[in-house]
Amino acid sequence: MQPTASPVPGNVIFMPNPVQALRAALESHGYIADGSLACTLALAEQLKRPLLLEGEAGVGKTEVAKALAAVRTCELVRLQCYEGLDVHSAVYDWNYQRQLLSIRVAEANAPRDAAPAIAEDDIFSEGYLLQRPLLRALTQAVAPVLLIDEIDRADEEFEAYLLEILSDFQVSIPELGTIKATTVPFVILTSNGTRELSDALRRRCLYHYVEFPSHEREVQIVLCRVPGIGRILAGQVVSFVQELRQIELRKKPGIAETLDWAAALLGFKTEKLANEPELVLETLSCLIKTREDRFEVTPDLVQRLVARVA
Repeated sequence: MQPTASPVPGNVIFMPNPVQALRAALESHGYIADGSLACTLALAEQLKRPLLLEGEAGVGKTEVAKALAAVRTCELVRLQCYEGLDVHSAVYDWNYQRQLLSIRVAEANAPRDAAPAIAEDDIFSEGYLLQRPLLRALTQAVAPVLLIDEIDRADEEFEAYLLEILSDFQVSIPELGTIKATTVPFVILTSNGTRELSDALRRRCLYHYVEFPSHEREVQIVLCRVPGIGRILAGQVVSFVQELRQIELRKKPGIAETLDWAAALLGFKTEKLANEPELVLETLSCLIKTREDRFEVTPDLVQRLVARVA
């Protein structure tokens, strides 16, 4: 007698693998993620932890945040870091012009012998508060994606200030007190490794190192982001760019440069690199971004690379 299979309860719903679902959703918005990155993104969302993405410039770290905001159909709040970034540029400031105007209006409307009918608490209220990116991310009704881009360019003092926000999702404003997050944003920090980040910051984040994509994945990116390009040309473009990345260049071409060059060649009706050797030289401005690298990439080198990838 054959054993009878146990019936599946009618209310059981089989859910897709969340990592695979996220990869598919990112791909639908033009970002081709590998399994490791998709898994880390899913974990960061599940655990409500910030995610630190490190890697060389041009590997697509910023694009992760843009694609994730599109997938979540929420706002992308971006803080671009730089040397000298302070609280008033990143978190909040006061609308001093409006405060001054209110004081003058109050003085003009007050009786001649009476004190102006405006108090300090009225001037330093939320109506005069200018929300910079970090505070705006904490006060959204729908949780946004907060991108803190190139945190390694900011000073160590500002990095230390971030710890309160990343730990408790709140900011302290002396005139108003502590403002806690309305919703917890999905936080992505990126770093190009120009300086070492503190252990305290790293402990608060999940971590993923973003490598340049494999040949096949970069071809997929080109096919996805450059409509109309053929697979042969896309493969040759990617092979050429990846060969360039093996050379000691001051600035290696990133994925954005690959896409620009592919679109440029497609615009010139190119089908194969070997068919247009002069055009390859003339369009290298899409890939080479410094004078030193332009001298390094000689016409002879370009011919050898074209022959190698053809």
